[in-house]
Amino acid sequence: QVQLVESGGGLVQPGGSLRLSCIASRSIVSFYSMGWYRQAPGKQRELVAEVRRVGSTNYAESVKGRFTISSDNAKNTLYLQMNSLKPEDTAVYYCHANNIVNDYWGQGTQVTVSS
Repeated sequence: QVQLVESGGGLVQPGGSLRLSCIASRSIVSFYSMGWYRQAPGKQRELVAEVRRVGSTNYAESVKGRFTISSDNAKNTLYLQMNSLKPEDTAVYYCHANNIVNDYWGQGTQVTVSS
């Protein structure tokens, strides 16, 4: 069983920045893809950003140019750098990993953007 533990959420003013971290219980190079999803109240969970083993990345249109996904394989950690945050970025952010056969999810971390 794989465990994913997110951290780094919190309250930030519009225009501010946060960096989310997701630590995996095993080597992240074993995953086909890893990514960040978010779910706002009353809305469906949506993809924010993902990175695949082959190195390609994919971002939601709403975060392109503001968010950056990266990883540190030695630390088994996935990051999401979020800049120029907007109130509409408010949501619970979930770390996700896929090894083709299985999907794994973290418990989520709350990000609130408000003045």
